[in-house]
Amino acid sequence: MKYYIIAGEASGDLHGANLMKSLYQLDPEADIRFWGGDLMQQVGGTLVKHYKSLAFMGFAEVIMNLKTILNNISFCKKDIEQFNPDAIIFIDYPGFNMRIAKWAKQKNIPTHYYISPQIWAWKEGRIKAIKRDVDHMYVILPFEKDFYEKKHHFPVHFVGHPLIDAIENRAIVDADAFRKEHQLDNRPIVALLPGSRKQEIEKMLSVMLSVIQDFPDHQFVIAGAPSQDKSFYEKFITSEQVHFITNKTYDLLSVASAALVTSGTATLETALFKVPEVVLYKGNEISYQIAKRVITLKYISLVNLIMDEMVVTELIQSDCNTKRVKQELAKLIDPTYRENLQNKYDLVEAKLGGKGASLKTAELIVKSFSKN
Repeated sequence: MKYYIIAGEASGDLHGANLMKSLYQLDPEADIRFWGGDLMQQVGGTLVKHYKSLAFMGFAEVIMNLKTILNNISFCKKDIEQFNPDAIIFIDYPGFNMRIAKWAKQKNIPTHYYISPQIWAWKEGRIKAIKRDVDHMYVILPFEKDFYEKKHHFPVHFVGHPLIDAIENRAIVDADAFRKEHQLDNRPIVALLPGSRKQEIEKMLSVMLSVIQDFPDHQFVIAGAPSQDKSFYEKFITSEQVHFITNKTYDLLSVASAALVTSGTATLETALFKVPEVVLYKGNEISYQIAKRVITLKYISLVNLIMDEMVVTELIQSDCNTKRVKQELAKLIDPTYRENLQNKYDLVEAKLGGKGASLKTAELIVKSFSKN
């Protein structure tokens, strides 16, 4: 069968790669063409566009790059027509993917959506387009199934969270060897996960690094995103207390004692590694003011959303400052606080439905062809 996959971000690249592995396992003759990144490219298939050229963050940034986005949509439609796939698989990235899904439905190309748009957070009105344009939806968060089926009467498949597989399948890291390789001493490590896009990295790292002098008994390690060159981070490394590694976030989390994490998928990854964390978010002020008026969620981190309670501290916009970050990071060092938080993390993992999300999704996609 011929599969066309569209992933527009680093997290989509990770989950797309694992889904591709499962598709090849079930369908060895699969012909896969995709928008994604290095991880998907390592699995096989044909890379059409890299997500590095697609990532625009926030309302203001999208408007500024609207012409590029529209050109990409037009190109994508033409490329799909030439490839003539048996199915299109969308991975998150809703602003782009929902436009392609509408067009694909009109062309009678089966549409599969893996990792639902977060319409439970905002733009709930998108449910009409999803019902119309998406043939098969695969959700990865436990509350999403009830949201779709009970509230909106749209059947979906809850497949579990692919991060569980991604973390379980990684190579085990030797902590001593890791420290030696990256010239780290024996002090506890605070991991800094500032995000993947330049705009958010610049905002978040300045806040994260503003507290290092208050924790001289710790060393801080920036987790570089694969989408950014090392040279971009060099201006932030102004102290011997600060180190940098790139494209090894999981290795870093496996040896870290605490973490400062920009809101996003990384908050859940950090929790699954059982690393005590503080969640930070500070965005473009215009984008933030718009978002605040359209997003009605109680929390911004996946950890808190899954548990429906404040498990990890969230420092948002004006609260994301040196004083508050210092206070909250100090709590993470306290043994009792750490133990209570890690016990909550165990409950988070239990709610995610166990391993096998990629394989379950691939099985459902392949099985769908026999029903057509």
